[in-house]
Amino acid sequence: MKVLKCNPIIFLRKYIVKFYFIMLEYTHYRSRGKNMSLKIPIETSARHVHVCDEDFKKLFGEDAELTYVHELSQPGQYLCKERVTIVGPRGKFENVAILGPYRKETQIELSMTDTRKIGVPGVIRQSGHTDGTPGCSLIGPKGTIELEKGVIVAKRHIHMTPLEASRARVRDNDEVFVITESYERGLIFADVVVRVSPSFKLAMHVDTDEANAFASDVAPTGAILKLFDGQTYSLQQWADEIQSGINR
Repeated sequence: MKVLKCNPIIFLRKYIVKFYFIMLEYTHYRSRGKNMSLKIPIETSARHVHVCDEDFKKLFGEDAELTYVHELSQPGQYLCKERVTIVGPRGKFENVAILGPYRKETQIELSMTDTRKIGVPGVIRQSGHTDGTPGCSLIGPKGTIELEKGVIVAKRHIHMTPLEASRARVRDNDEVFVITESYERGLIFADVVVRVSPSFKLAMHVDTDEANAFASDVAPTGAILKLFDGQTYSLQQWADEIQSGINR
């Protein structure tokens, strides 16, 4: 009789993963019909730059490396000591922070107000989606680079783990409404994209324009607002329907 050999590590890993997804399904089942809203920290993301290794060398020298300063809220992301100047057709921003680690391509994240100040179009994109975006110049101590694309206004988004997504009954790339906790200037953010990964820490990210739109305190929070029976729905579509006389 032939005995099949099995690697115990592979066997154990297989059943750990299976158990994990069973628990996700159980959490989703228990949450049905219940208020499972998450209290989501809201963090303000000021203008910053992500760089690829090649562009960094052009700006800071062939032997230069990113210099770690401190960890950011998302695991593995950190502030660097190095600073650059962003230059557009009508203006510039000096002393702009670089965030590590290196990216596959260089990306500049500005607010809509920032883009107007330096004279580039404000194109809203998720991070990493730079096709069709404007470029700019970056100036470092050792050189200057001209980017044909890469300037984005980051689409507001929520980072969460798969377990938190199951609890909130949302999926990766869903777009949701978030109601903010505020002092007399509370508002509802629409078109907030959900980003799900086991490596994420729960937080909603907005830019400085969005943060100034509500009177945020030291540690502002928000919650996903369930409209339209909890279904994903575009605010623009809703606005168009209301103006056309359709009520939901």
